[in-house]
Amino acid sequence: MSIVTPGPSAPVAAPAEQGVGPLLRAWRERRRISQLELALRAGSSARHISFVETGRSRPSEEMVLRLAEHLEVPVRERNALLLAAGYAPRYPETPLDDPSMGALRAGMERLIRGYEPYPALVVDARYDVVAANRGIAMLLEGVPEELLVPPLNAMRLTLHPRGLAPRIRNLREWRGHLLAQMERQIALHRSAPLRALYEEVAAYPVPRTAPDAEPEEPVPYFALPMQVEYEGRILSFISSISTFNTPMDVTVAELAIETFLPADPATAKHLQELMS
Repeated sequence: MSIVTPGPSAPVAAPAEQGVGPLLRAWRERRRISQLELALRAGSSARHISFVETGRSRPSEEMVLRLAEHLEVPVRERNALLLAAGYAPRYPETPLDDPSMGALRAGMERLIRGYEPYPALVVDARYDVVAANRGIAMLLEGVPEELLVPPLNAMRLTLHPRGLAPRIRNLREWRGHLLAQMERQIALHRSAPLRALYEEVAAYPVPRTAPDAEPEEPVPYFALPMQVEYEGRILSFISSISTFNTPMDVTVAELAIETFLPADPATAKHLQELMS
């Protein structure tokens, strides 16, 4: 499966009417960092941080970015902080199909193809699938066509009662893991589209699945596996998520590469046989 151009991205969050101070204070409290600790990290003083948060002092553009860096504020929200402080956004949001993104698209394609026969995909901040390999296509065999109309959404495909959900043997555990992951993302990004998606998938009825199948030999899993029934076999995968380091573009910052590695020797052997 090739790169899919995602729909229009959500706009930068509107800055709070009261200015940048309360926004910075909210991020600091969310990170559970004191004014003194933040000041030491940013090479400032607790007094200056206090003045910024209360609106008594207007931070420089450099200071806004420095505080955002130490507070680990997402790139999209850094633009919102700059706007609230009266500065222009620093980070562009380039569409994935822009010619300047050609090297990125090609690199992601090579990366996920390199994981075959193991499933791998790339999603954006709303879990819309922008690229996927043959391993993902294999897992989606038999999913109704209406669920495969672009843009594909990884959460919807996984948790929909006519998607992968009926095939996931440990669905309640895996569903709980995915919903908790979305909750953390919502708390971090305060995204209305992500909140709407969460409310949608959380409301899906949980289909009844077959009883968990016991492996021939107990497998000591080191992380929660996703156990999927495929052609009468139980395939177990451990999920790993990677993001880009020090992104300078909102689009790139919100991409995540998720790979599903075999969690046991039987799964690895069967996938090799399927793709050979």
